[in-house]
Amino acid sequence: MKMPLAAPLTQSAKPDPIDRIRVELLADDLERYAEMMEQALKPQQPYLSDTEYNLYRRGKKLRPMMMLLSARMLHGPDTPLPQKAIQGAVSLEMLHVATLIHDDIIDDALVRRGMASVNASRGVEAAILIGDMQFVQAIRGFVDAIDTQQDMGLVKLVLDTAFRICCGELDELETDPSLSPAELRKRYMETIERKTAILFGLACESGATLAGGRTSDSRRAGFYGRRVGRAFQIMDDLFDFVQDDAASGKTRGMDLSRRRMSLPILYAMEELGPWHPVSRIMRGAEYSREELETGVVAVRHTAGFNRAYADARSQALDALEYLKPFPRNRYRKALEDIALYVVDRSF
Repeated sequence: MKMPLAAPLTQSAKPDPIDRIRVELLADDLERYAEMMEQALKPQQPYLSDTEYNLYRRGKKLRPMMMLLSARMLHGPDTPLPQKAIQGAVSLEMLHVATLIHDDIIDDALVRRGMASVNASRGVEAAILIGDMQFVQAIRGFVDAIDTQQDMGLVKLVLDTAFRICCGELDELETDPSLSPAELRKRYMETIERKTAILFGLACESGATLAGGRTSDSRRAGFYGRRVGRAFQIMDDLFDFVQDDAASGKTRGMDLSRRRMSLPILYAMEELGPWHPVSRIMRGAEYSREELETGVVAVRHTAGFNRAYADARSQALDALEYLKPFPRNRYRKALEDIALYVVDRSF
């Protein structure tokens, strides 16, 4: 049975820009992507359950789409993308799934995209190994995708990206809440650059590279992707305080309950002061369910919440600047739409 590109829309669902781009611009490329993904997962088939396959079936496939759009922006619409570009998109999604599995292990998260997480379904030991398997297969796929001397640098870029993602996760775990507000904000931006933005950057930079783009084009596309990734992570941190469990696929207020320093929490700590439940929870105090809920509501109603949104929007608008030197075509327009979509999603 062929793997679907993403969870199907219901009849009542309102199409968003991602659905339009998928259908109008990338239908053929994504069909090739789905077929290649199916083949790429076959060697793992004895070890994967429906839980893991659902990670690949669900979600918007935003990163592979951005990679394919970056490639199309330079390659144009008239001929098929090189096979290596499709292979790169498959490997990128494998790398992303690996990070999701490891994130859920670290967070002890029981739910992912509205379903049981791998660690909840199969235990931590199996989840670690399955996540590692996705990392290895992703890197093998990128190696298989290269066929020119210029592509060789992509292998190092992928390895550097995987390394920096791990660094970002460790940075988040080891953040000292007693640091000054300015130091905590600096630490936060460094962390999201490593754990989230860099994968968006890899998507766009490698897409341009595999389409035969010049080094300057590839780097510029990567700068665009990283800024979209920063905006995406800040928005994800904001959604943690406003979306219910069914909408977001995870427990509301998880960042506060896990004492993870997100931007809205940092701004709230500055605004609410050291004795507010938010600040005390973040600095290690015991808390009740009622105190946690009080903290979640308090963060949502601070001025810092809107301040964090403004920061996300600034990153998205900055991303648009990096697209200006590229040809004016519908693929560039789609990348512009994605940057704005990331910050225009309704709370």
